[in-house]
Amino acid sequence: MANAPVADQLQLLDVQGLDTKLAQLAHQRKNTPGLARVAEVKSQIADLSGALTASRTAASDLTRELTKAEQDVEQVVTRTARNQERLDSGAVSPRDAQALLAEIESLNNRQGILEEIQLGFMERLEAHKDTLDKLEAANSGMEDALTAAEAELAQELAVIDAEGKRVLAERNVMVSTLDEGLVKLYERIRSSQGGVGAAALYGNKCQGCRLEINPIELEQIRDSAADKIVRCEECSRILVRVPEAKSPLADA
Repeated sequence: MANAPVADQLQLLDVQGLDTKLAQLAHQRKNTPGLARVAEVKSQIADLSGALTASRTAASDLTRELTKAEQDVEQVVTRTARNQERLDSGAVSPRDAQALLAEIESLNNRQGILEEIQLGFMERLEAHKDTLDKLEAANSGMEDALTAAEAELAQELAVIDAEGKRVLAERNVMVSTLDEGLVKLYERIRSSQGGVGAAALYGNKCQGCRLEINPIELEQIRDSAADKIVRCEECSRILVRVPEAKSPLADA
């Protein structure tokens, strides 16, 4: 199309302003500080996760070894008690009694060795649990920090989304009142020109590409009908001729 009402062309600049605002909100949403905070805490949790998993595994292994050591001691104690009971019963021959005494002595020695092993595992497990408790506490703190960071992020995004919803609603109402052909042309140009489909013409400069229009072309634009749609030869955007009273150059 070659023409559109002057009022519609002027209002198109307001639509462009809203589209620019929506683009800014989209950029803000992708770069809101809350995203960096959440990512940082998640990274810290991931770094801690390896150490925590290794510590939990080590604690589990030590617990298993301690349990086995305790069972070994219990078996020796049980066997010693059984031998002592037989010996105390007096129902054994002198030869058997001698054998039982020898075995009890051997079992006592074995028990001492096993108890040393058991004590070693207990000490190692106790020391390791102290480390594990610190890691667990750190992880719990990180999880709390993540929950707080995610809550803050949700609030940030909610504010941005609410503003985006408001701006989009205003845009939709505004666009619905404009010439359909003008809007279609604007949308096509906007999609190929980085989100800017219309720009004001202030003096001899296109506010879209910020380049000056050559005098011959500028004269042709000024001589054309007020409702004619004109476009910048440099950036192809719709040039909206702004009345001098509305131009920022009017007070210059």
